[in-house]
Amino acid sequence: MNIRKLLAFATLATTLGLVIAAPARAAEPLKVGFVYVGPVGDAGWTFAHDQARLALEKALGDKVKTTYVENVPEGADSERVIRKLVTEGNKLIFTTSFGYMNPTEKVAKAFPNVVFEHATGFKTAKNLGVYEGRMYEGAYLLGVIAGKMTKTNSLGVVASFPIPEVIRNINAFTLGAQSVNPAAKTKVIWVSSWYDPAKERQAAETLIAQGVDVLNQNTDSPATLQVAQEKGVYAFGWDSDMSKFAPKAHLSASTLNWSDFYIETAKAVIAGTWKSGEVRWGLKEGMIKLSPLNAAVPAAAAKAFEDKKAAIASGKFEPFQGPIKDQAGATVVAAGASVPLKDLLSMNFYVQGVEGSIPK
Repeated sequence: MNIRKLLAFATLATTLGLVIAAPARAAEPLKVGFVYVGPVGDAGWTFAHDQARLALEKALGDKVKTTYVENVPEGADSERVIRKLVTEGNKLIFTTSFGYMNPTEKVAKAFPNVVFEHATGFKTAKNLGVYEGRMYEGAYLLGVIAGKMTKTNSLGVVASFPIPEVIRNINAFTLGAQSVNPAAKTKVIWVSSWYDPAKERQAAETLIAQGVDVLNQNTDSPATLQVAQEKGVYAFGWDSDMSKFAPKAHLSASTLNWSDFYIETAKAVIAGTWKSGEVRWGLKEGMIKLSPLNAAVPAAAAKAFEDKKAAIASGKFEPFQGPIKDQAGATVVAAGASVPLKDLLSMNFYVQGVEGSIPK
């Protein structure tokens, strides 16, 4: 075939759209970074987040590539870590602790083309959203069991930091206990850490020495449960099922399932449909789940627990539903009313029945 015929064929092929194009280049995976406040470990808050990260990888396969940094202190150091994740090409970054809020906001302003999601905070921007589980729903339900199981009417909480999130959980736990046992009281020891097994252990031992026979926690390690088992009292897991660490003491756990949120968020970023907002999911949405009850829980207590769980999940009952009084006996929520979201997010008082004062 001469040159003239070749040119004519090429022109015809182009006209008819018959030229074979080069194979389309596969889309690059979405790089997703996670910042963790504690060690991944095998229990607790960070463990729950990392299980969800793994679920994200499994669900989206080669569409995503994830990485994480653990044991990142809250404050200035977290800003350095977040910025590094951006420079490494991550286009979606989850910062998973309350103390990362201001650093996340600062980095988000500097990198408007990166999507940031901050856990448990309240500051948003065009490229910054917030997400949180309604953990107080689980705390209330654990309180129902605690109120039925205590013999001393003295409950205890090993608490991390006096921020609204933790205060809400202490109050909800107390209200749940009082719903089935009006005589129940709650003692609190603050350890000023999310994860410090030695401090958690010491706090649990102190509470038990003060007559507490059912313990809850808002910390990450299973130390509280392990002390409870050693001392022959009961306790609850927090953020993940911790029953393997203290099978006799572990009555249940309020666990967090972040998987659906992480998967939905990544899909939205990939599709270009992500929008900033505030996500607060609970029992209804499956972000809060209660682990199986210990066989030691009597049938009547289990029924009270299940009935209340169904009521919360269906929206028929709200843990912070009045009447609610504060420590001084003043009514802070009228009968039939519920606490508005803005007040839940800024809660800074103990309900009646919680002993002691909130650290300043």
